[in-house]
Amino acid sequence: MDTSENAELGHEVPTLGNPDLPQEGEVNIADRPQSNTMGGPQNEVIESQFPNQMHAPATDISTQPFFWSSFNISPRRVQRGGWARELTKQDFHISDEIAGVNMYLEPGGIRELHWHQTAEWAVMTRGKARVTTLSRSGLPAVEDVEEGDLWFFPAGTPHSLQGLGPDGAEFVLAFDDGDQSESNTLLLTDWFAHTPPEVLAKNFGVAQEVFSDIPLHNLWIFPGDEPPALEVDQAAAGVEWGMEPVIFRLSRSKPLYENSGGSIQIADSTNYEYSSTVAAALVTVEPGSMRELHWHPNADEWQYYLRGSARMTVFNTGPHANTTDFRAGDVGVVRKNFGHYIENTGDDVLQFLEVFRTDKYEEISLANWLSHVPPQLVSAHLNIDPAILATFPRGAQGITPLR
Repeated sequence: MDTSENAELGHEVPTLGNPDLPQEGEVNIADRPQSNTMGGPQNEVIESQFPNQMHAPATDISTQPFFWSSFNISPRRVQRGGWARELTKQDFHISDEIAGVNMYLEPGGIRELHWHQTAEWAVMTRGKARVTTLSRSGLPAVEDVEEGDLWFFPAGTPHSLQGLGPDGAEFVLAFDDGDQSESNTLLLTDWFAHTPPEVLAKNFGVAQEVFSDIPLHNLWIFPGDEPPALEVDQAAAGVEWGMEPVIFRLSRSKPLYENSGGSIQIADSTNYEYSSTVAAALVTVEPGSMRELHWHPNADEWQYYLRGSARMTVFNTGPHANTTDFRAGDVGVVRKNFGHYIENTGDDVLQFLEVFRTDKYEEISLANWLSHVPPQLVSAHLNIDPAILATFPRGAQGITPLR
């Protein structure tokens, strides 16, 4: 059907920013406001959080699995000493590669000695904590972490976490399996309580009576005294220097990309060799800028929004293109190879984490790709003068610079 036939039938003619036939979205009802009536029950609070769900850009098309969730809707498990809340695949169906946990420990609060069947990656978002662990080769580590630092424990690595003063510790954990739950861990107290006393006595070479007062139920999170100076605990644990680093100072690392629009700082096996199954990026976007159009070829992207407000459109085959909004505490997932951007929609700095189940961070920049294609070929696709194409960015930007 040509343009004139569409006009005769009363259909809008496709234009830039409104490409589809049949057209989708509110452009269909410009002359029929009654078609947009929503008279049934409505939750105005939720609606206000998703302006681009209620009034999608005209470039959106069809639907795809919802790629938004939030720790703000996840129930907290609260105990004396702290709390935790999580988003697993059961809570957030699209997130099958990463499960996330948001946890707080009061000063002295302890996440008891435990280990997991999956790897644990984590980043401190507020306060300070002491991290203790034992490597697979039997070497101990005791380190203090603060905001912007991260740690990584391979599957089966025993560890504990303790909040430090004055504010305790808040952090986000990412497990390299969407089914992993923080409420399903291998706990020291559970093992002791479910091992015959005579076996415990034989194992540790002491009398059975030594174990008469052990907890019969797990502690999980519990209050404790604040630990002594770091060097005291390190000496008591028999720390030997020179082992692989358990922690990484992400916020102090040299950015992979940095310009007037923001920065991207990376932690993967190229600069943090210990992190063998998880790669991550800390992304900072200034007001008026955006995370450039790109995709990730080697893993799904799990996002945790730390600060500010954002709009993201995800593009998939079909075509499918859907837009939604994110705020602090929210979580997003973008499937491997799906094109997307993240725009700062507020007046504050936008900051979020990108986490991937892979050992190496990889991305494909749309601008970088097009700058390495013969201009006449790009022009044949987009009907843009090669002279104008020459003004496009040359190479990847990561973040679009402010103009």
